[in-house]
Amino acid sequence: MIICGLKLTHDGAVALLDDDTLVFSVEIEKIANGRRYSEISDLDIVPRILGDFGYKVEDVDEWVVDGWDGDDLGRLELSDHGTPVSLVVGPYRESKVFPDLLSPSFTGNLKINGEVCVYTSYPHAAGHLASAYASSPFASRQEPAFVLVWDGGLFPRLYWVEAGRVENGGELFPMIGHAYATAGHHFGPFRRTEQSANVDDLTIAGKLMAYIALGRAREEVLVILRETFHKVFESDSPEAVEYRRTVGGFGSLFERSMPPLHRFYDEVRERVAPSGISDEDVLASVHTFLGELLLERIAAKIRAWKGDGPWNLCFVGGCALNIKWNSALRSAPLFSEVWVPPFPNDSGSAIGGAVLAAARHTGLGAIEWHARLGPALTPTEEIPDGWTSASCDPAQLARLLHESGEPVVLLNGRAELGPRALGARSIIAAPTSAAMKAELNRIKGRESYRPVAPLCLVEQAPEIFEPGTPDPYMLFDHQVRESWTEKIPAVIHLDGTARLQTVAQEDDPVLAEVLNEYHRLSGVPVLCNTSANLNGSGFFPDVASAMAWGRVDRIWSEGVLYSRTAPAVTLPVDHPDGARH
Repeated sequence: MIICGLKLTHDGAVALLDDDTLVFSVEIEKIANGRRYSEISDLDIVPRILGDFGYKVEDVDEWVVDGWDGDDLGRLELSDHGTPVSLVVGPYRESKVFPDLLSPSFTGNLKINGEVCVYTSYPHAAGHLASAYASSPFASRQEPAFVLVWDGGLFPRLYWVEAGRVENGGELFPMIGHAYATAGHHFGPFRRTEQSANVDDLTIAGKLMAYIALGRAREEVLVILRETFHKVFESDSPEAVEYRRTVGGFGSLFERSMPPLHRFYDEVRERVAPSGISDEDVLASVHTFLGELLLERIAAKIRAWKGDGPWNLCFVGGCALNIKWNSALRSAPLFSEVWVPPFPNDSGSAIGGAVLAAARHTGLGAIEWHARLGPALTPTEEIPDGWTSASCDPAQLARLLHESGEPVVLLNGRAELGPRALGARSIIAAPTSAAMKAELNRIKGRESYRPVAPLCLVEQAPEIFEPGTPDPYMLFDHQVRESWTEKIPAVIHLDGTARLQTVAQEDDPVLAEVLNEYHRLSGVPVLCNTSANLNGSGFFPDVASAMAWGRVDRIWSEGVLYSRTAPAVTLPVDHPDGARH
């Protein structure tokens, strides 16, 4: 059975499941240097993506459209070849009207490329849950697991998956995931004097996670945060009672869940201001407060519901991009293993939709998948003036990195799933000079405090990082061991940590060969890694885009090294707007 999942709203994507095998998931931002978080505005892109992988619209047996904001059926407005289309979709999460995550909320018709297609739509939260569990090692081992779902417009919600069925444990606390990013609009360099009633900047959370290293959590601020949180969200005050009556975590575009967040931070600022505590310390304290609240509440709910464990846990939703929270959950004795997919945010929703349709026939179980199932590189037809090309194998690339000390754009094979560049759409460089981090941030037009991630051979990771466990998707926090801090300064964050990506031969043979040869030459089994993309756009779709960008003199792609021969033109550096690692 061939199932196509569609995520039409932000982080738009098309995913195809053939029986239990994921064939592809293509995010719109990764086509033709699309803007980050791009939606599907016209359905004409769907047959084009299917065709890239040898499929036609009529080959698809079932279509699934991800749900969106609301507690009842919603409506999306888009186009099909320029003709306006209105689609009914499921709600943001389960509700009184639609209590079962695994049951379709709506069945209807849509027209794609002239073909009338029957589609189903499930709650948005259901897609998150399905993508996380189906891709997890627990599903492969047919083991039960908790699934924690926390995204921007949702209260953190806990579910139990066992034998293909889902039990609903409800919310942990009544605060939406946008609480983290919203702190950055009240404190620090991104503070606003006027706040938006909705979320209008999805880049802040990633920047904030880096920025908090400039501060430290202060107990006096934590006390204020705890007291103010209780007052605004969980107390018996008329305002808090009204909040809980009218806001249920059904999406920040549907309900007025953002204004209470602004009131919360306004009161925190008012109480903190007389002490003169820096914004950096306040933001570090917010990060700590939310992480502690998450750990405290999930532990209490699980122990009351299922017992002391230890248990398997999947964490998914945009909040699961927070590597420090992920690591704190993994360190908790309550959990034997924690899984975060490489597509925890809405980039995985199309995959989740396809999995939900399959689950109707076979129950919620494992899928076969790989992290490099995004779009293939677009061929480069001709080399522009000022560039040359030559054959270059991975070992030669490693020698170039070692001897030149300069970064190289690495574009190889199909793109990564999700928001992290994992070596298929990366800029890589030697990590042995602290100046390299500054140079990569300059090239990318990013703030100086932004970290650069390390690529490391999986066998050597425990020697260099603590804990150094296999982490192929760059989603956990690791401390750099003291004996290595002077050897790899470019990949160490201000707080001494690193967002490690381990590389094994079976994950990426080309990247593993580059690392092995670089290790042999330098004694260091680590390289710098940051994403190869235009500022504010998805990954480069081709070599031509990297050449036109022009900020790195060498591009390696599928055995060919492209080198600039003409002097580089001095280009204006974009203002930082959240370009990713």
